[in-house]
Amino acid sequence: MNGFMEILSEKILPIASKIGQNKYLLVLRDAFMLSFPLTMFGSLIVVFNNLPFWPDNLKTTFSTLFGNGQSATMSIMTVFVTIGIGYYFAKGEKVEPIFGGVVSLSSFLILTPFFATFASEDGNTTVDASGLLTLDRLGAKGMFLGILAAFLAAKLFVALTKKGFVITMPDGVPPAVSKSFSALIPAIGTLTLFLIINAGMTGFFQTNLHDVIYQVIQQPLTGLGTGLPATIIAIFFVQFLWFFGLHGQIIVNSVFEPFWQTNMLDNAELTKQGAQALSEHGHIVTKSFMDTFTVGLGGSGSTLVVVLLMAFVMKHKQYKDVGRLALAPGLFNVNEPVIFGLPMVMNASIFIPWILAPIVSVILAYLAFASHLVPLTTGAQVPWTMPIFISGFLATNSIMGSLLQLVQFLVIGAIWFPFLKMVDSVEAKGE
Repeated sequence: MNGFMEILSEKILPIASKIGQNKYLLVLRDAFMLSFPLTMFGSLIVVFNNLPFWPDNLKTTFSTLFGNGQSATMSIMTVFVTIGIGYYFAKGEKVEPIFGGVVSLSSFLILTPFFATFASEDGNTTVDASGLLTLDRLGAKGMFLGILAAFLAAKLFVALTKKGFVITMPDGVPPAVSKSFSALIPAIGTLTLFLIINAGMTGFFQTNLHDVIYQVIQQPLTGLGTGLPATIIAIFFVQFLWFFGLHGQIIVNSVFEPFWQTNMLDNAELTKQGAQALSEHGHIVTKSFMDTFTVGLGGSGSTLVVVLLMAFVMKHKQYKDVGRLALAPGLFNVNEPVIFGLPMVMNASIFIPWILAPIVSVILAYLAFASHLVPLTTGAQVPWTMPIFISGFLATNSIMGSLLQLVQFLVIGAIWFPFLKMVDSVEAKGE
């Protein structure tokens, strides 16, 4: 086992470390976190408007009265992400960040069609309308184009600025005016490029980059990145990296987050259309799914049941003390105390349950959703610190979400128990 661990650590850990330090992934992570307070507000509106005990007519009324809370936050999340990418990329390159943010947003909007086609109620005719932006272009459907456009715009803006294509104002000019003039030429150069790209797509190909990126890149990649095999791979690497002391959640999430967020936004829009639309066209693996039915069971590795077993079942004093100390944070899915207190890092005796239990748990959850035993997540982003059972209900608007968490909790405990018993016995014999 030790030789196998050494081989894996030599081959994989350097790659994982490079991924974790990649500036583009770090910028993307920070950009998503910029939108977190807004999406949380929108998620609360989704949960409230669709509580299962509301009658249908009341749900419709609440959607009319409070629907803008979702439309102005979750439904236009790509807007916030593009601003965040431009802002944090420019900040990292020591260029005025606010201009990086607004130039990235404007570049994305230049590529966005300001028209839409609407079907009549009978579905027999369509109406073309111009001078408007549809929410789907600013939300899930535009996410990948927004990310690509924002990075390209920010990089070009920073490059032009660093090349010295700036207008320098005298010292007596107010800073706000001076900074605006410094950003003028880089901003014009960046936006001009995007305008030419959009003109080429519209004039020569009679289409737009939104539809091309969505159909050619976003849909296939999202389907591939959120299927069961990819989800198992993501969970495996979270656990594997944590075993060697690296924060697997941050590293893996920076790669998979766009897929999970896109599916979450899709589910939120489908929830507006009703339970049937969500059930028929919704996604299983979303940001809410990953936060609620993996991290929501006690943190990375779903270790709440492990903490309880350590605190109240294991006999060795050290384990009991660590379990009791880790119990309070563990209830809120903060499990660093048990990860480093057991320890789970570099502890070959618990490597198998550490890797196996979360994978079995996520497969169980996936099958429960795929078989429609549990309603799909509504698109509400439940905080990962929300205690177990409450988070399952909020994510699905159903008690079945809480029951699924209970089943996962018991299965994880059954996998861990013999290994904890073995470790406990070994320590007792040692004493």
